[in-house]
Amino acid sequence: MRSSTITQGMDRAPARAMLKAIGLTDEDLSKPMVGVANTWTEIGPCNYHLRELGAKIKEGIRAAGGTPLEFNTVSVSDGITMGTEGMKTSLISRELVADSIELVARGNFFDALVAISGCDKTIPGTVMALCRMNIPSLMLYGGPILPGKYEGRDLTIQDVFEAVGACAAGRITDGQLRAIEDTACPGAGACGGQFTANTMATAFEMLGISPMGSAMVPAVSPEKLHVAFECGKLVMQLLGRGIVPSQIITRRSLENAIASVALTGGSTNAVLHLLAVAHEMGLPLEIDDFDRISARTPLLANLKPWGQYVANDMYLAGGIGVIAKRLLEAGLLNENEMTATGRTIGEEARAAKETPGQKVVQPLSAPLSPHGGLVILRGNLAPEGCVMKIAGKKTMLFRGTARVFDREEDAMQAVQQRQIKAGDVVVIRYEGPRGGPGMREMLGVTGAIVGQGLGESVALMTDGRFSGATHGVMVGHVAPEAAAGGPIAAIRDGDTIVFDVHQRRLNLEVPEEELRARLAQWKPPEPRYTSGVMAKYAKLVAPASRGAVTG
Repeated sequence: MRSSTITQGMDRAPARAMLKAIGLTDEDLSKPMVGVANTWTEIGPCNYHLRELGAKIKEGIRAAGGTPLEFNTVSVSDGITMGTEGMKTSLISRELVADSIELVARGNFFDALVAISGCDKTIPGTVMALCRMNIPSLMLYGGPILPGKYEGRDLTIQDVFEAVGACAAGRITDGQLRAIEDTACPGAGACGGQFTANTMATAFEMLGISPMGSAMVPAVSPEKLHVAFECGKLVMQLLGRGIVPSQIITRRSLENAIASVALTGGSTNAVLHLLAVAHEMGLPLEIDDFDRISARTPLLANLKPWGQYVANDMYLAGGIGVIAKRLLEAGLLNENEMTATGRTIGEEARAAKETPGQKVVQPLSAPLSPHGGLVILRGNLAPEGCVMKIAGKKTMLFRGTARVFDREEDAMQAVQQRQIKAGDVVVIRYEGPRGGPGMREMLGVTGAIVGQGLGESVALMTDGRFSGATHGVMVGHVAPEAAAGGPIAAIRDGDTIVFDVHQRRLNLEVPEEELRARLAQWKPPEPRYTSGVMAKYAKLVAPASRGAVTG
């Protein structure tokens, strides 16, 4: 066992003495040592309940003959920090989650590893760490929140952000805004639409690193505790069979994950995170692969932010197994890829139990769209690519007038003051991985625009990111970013910008000579942070088109 480096031999007596101080016995130290990496925090609902899941996982590990050792790492709540300087820490936390789990697991020579995730960046961060360690391991997602209820309709955090814009526009009252605020989040669990958390949970179940049937079980369901216990037993089975992440996470299983994002109209953040996982595993994956796979995958899941249903409805419909089943039926599933259950994804798809009469996932004969929910645009404004979500959108061509802002707060102020009009293209730059630093999400701005009824008549582009709850005519991850001298830095107020989905182009309508001249006059701004983790990240981070990784 790897752990014998720590626990066995005369010279390890000091280590054993310290481990016995926390209650371990000689019998415990003779068993496999299994790390339980928990992202618990009491700041926000997404990770609030993970202590209970950690306890059940440990019970399962003990029952299967292992010795669990739980440790914690960080989590930043996107929903709480959104629209503030604190949001810049969110994507950076993904790297810190991965780094900290790797350090503890590597330093303690764990034989196997279970990671528990909740809020957005903890999900890819934990899986990136499992890739690095490549020991028998799996990831358990803490599960979605139940929907809030207001005036007979289901609510998610998306509704609160959009209510802010609606209130500013006089479309709802202050009292209605407060009522939505008070009812949208009824308890523990990650945001309830097919936003980033549930998108990544879907992707990682399809990738195989999370057990099929585990993700969509709601956070507060008693069934979730049973799932956690079974995950503890399951990691011991992986250890016994010698199954490691490199046997599960392959180029072909990554394609399955991308297809699940396309089929469900999932978050644009999946592009960043799956590129990062591929990087950690040393697998070839490029931003254009997402466009290719999305183009051949039908959009079938009618999920918020653009659709009708929430994560709990997906669970009641049969969970992610239904997604796997549809991809198998369509001939789009690489069915021989191994999963954390020890079965192939094809076997899991055939075993899926779809609830009769469910309305969440359409049959292949009645797709919501023949193509998936993501496209990759290039053009003179994004030579290295950018990401656009088209799920639920009718607007495939948009020509508008640039309104340029060098930080999110300035754009938000203009929106709240009703200065943004139909036909505008809101450009928010210097918010990329390096320039932010940290590539903030823009749900506050996009939610306010949609809340004012401008979702189809105003476009937004940024070198930052969008929340998975964002919908409207929005393009993010524009690369190269402004801070790196990308063409987005050359846009001026009043310029004409064209989004052309069919041609996969994002273009600035100025002569090429004029664009070159503007860029030649450009000077890089002073860095916003000169010390600490933010400055370190800005120096190390790769472009968004490569997953914004740091190593």
